[in-house]
Amino acid sequence: MIKASVSAVPGLIAVFLILAAVLAGLTVLAARKLGRPVLLPALLATSIAGILTVTLLPGTAGVEAGQCDSGLPVHLFTSSSSLLNMGLFIPGAAISVLLFRRPATTIASFIILSGLVEFIQAVTPLGRSCSAGDLAANATGALIGAALAVAWLRTRRQPRPLRRLGRDLIWGAGLAAAGAVALAGAFNSRVHAVDVVSADDHRQAVVDSGDGSDQWLAAAAEDLFGKGTEIQQTGAEKDGPRLKVTATTNRGSISGWWPERTLEQAWATDHHGEPGKLSKTQAAQVAKAFADKYFRDSVTGSDQVTRPIGGDADAAYLVTFRRYRQGVLMPMRLDFTVTRAGRIIGFTSKTVKDPALPQAAVPRRAALEQAARTAGGKATNAPLMAKQVGGQWRPLWLVGANNTDVWLDAVTGA
Repeated sequence: MIKASVSAVPGLIAVFLILAAVLAGLTVLAARKLGRPVLLPALLATSIAGILTVTLLPGTAGVEAGQCDSGLPVHLFTSSSSLLNMGLFIPGAAISVLLFRRPATTIASFIILSGLVEFIQAVTPLGRSCSAGDLAANATGALIGAALAVAWLRTRRQPRPLRRLGRDLIWGAGLAAAGAVALAGAFNSRVHAVDVVSADDHRQAVVDSGDGSDQWLAAAAEDLFGKGTEIQQTGAEKDGPRLKVTATTNRGSISGWWPERTLEQAWATDHHGEPGKLSKTQAAQVAKAFADKYFRDSVTGSDQVTRPIGGDADAAYLVTFRRYRQGVLMPMRLDFTVTRAGRIIGFTSKTVKDPALPQAAVPRRAALEQAARTAGGKATNAPLMAKQVGGQWRPLWLVGANNTDVWLDAVTGA
């Protein structure tokens, strides 16, 4: 609350000085009229002016109106924002105890004040952030302030350090209960709870688990796009125990998986082909050099095929790596696009370990005939590939027939 206020609320100090002067001035006049000392009432009015200014002056921070962060205050004594919130309520509670000598009533009053402030922040478009963590920090500050004041009064051996402690405890408990019921009803009817703390902790856990991924991705991007490649933005998204990490550079984008250190895809900003004298063999060598460094498991045992794509103005080569086991195309995929000038402008990769498959029993000829009957037309090509069906890897014939695709289980014929 306070941490965001100083930077997000314009004119905070000026408004505080004006409000403090008004409240303190009125309090001093009232105290003099009653013949009471003016110092402590003026200080209490100044403290309350500070609370109201910092918490309710419109700003540009906070969640949407009608929402309040309901996350548990797990960072109460480790968050700088929470510590600042405590500091905001300590002086007022301490001064109030010194003035009225009623610690229990003071604590209850300041907690209710904090709850009311959070409710106003939640239901009004002030650009301020309602938070259960702030309420806990404010209440802790009130407790600390009251305790310090009680300790001070006892050390000073005041003739009446506290007024009727038993009655004060009853009044404080009753006030706290009534305030809690009223605020609970108000929050329940007007405010939607969101757990921002858990979301922030999740984002931080993602960041912590990706320690080192930025450097790895930056090195891969420089190897791909060349010297002078600079990272402009990075991102990470949790997917079970691993991270999908991405990076945008001045020359293109790249992504991969951490901590496996497996690249997924990359594309240069300028991903058009270009004229040049590179041969198919040379294009294959360019792609394999990069693949040997970053896709060794995919390259091992794979067949490499290179074919030209594009026209004269955007000429390039498509270099593919595919692996077969007992005539079955494995799910691993690795494709590079290399220009005629020898520049890799992109790649896509699907890194999957070769699955264990049951032995295929349906021959290609039988698959073609069955697909032709199913589709009602002539069957043409029919590659045999590994595919997941119901969570299990199976060898399937992919048959093209009558302008449609027919999948056929190579074990059962289904």
